[in-house]
Amino acid sequence: MTAPVKDRIDSLVGQHDVVLFMKGSPLFPQCGFSSRAIAILDHLGVGYESVDVLQDMEVRQAIKEYSDWPTIPQLYVKGEFVGGSDIMMEMFEAGELAQLMTDKAVMKAE
Repeated sequence: MTAPVKDRIDSLVGQHDVVLFMKGSPLFPQCGFSSRAIAILDHLGVGYESVDVLQDMEVRQAIKEYSDWPTIPQLYVKGEFVGGSDIMMEMFEAGELAQLMTDKAVMKAE
């Protein structure tokens, strides 16, 4: 991973309380896992920044190294890597994801 790409990812993760690196956009997710991740965040009513990795091949590859996680989507909350779609679903079903958002004082979407 090049330093400029790492710096860009650092900036995205640092500037936003919740960031979802995904395939496609929230309105048009390009894979089922990204669609599920969006549905979970929307259900929780959490505001988030999305990054379409299909629009940036450098970020698409680098985010996997950045998190040491092989798949996309990837969720970051307050700078911490949470996980992918399956982990988000497990945490959501157990009530842990809503608790994490509360604990991190992440604002609800207006």
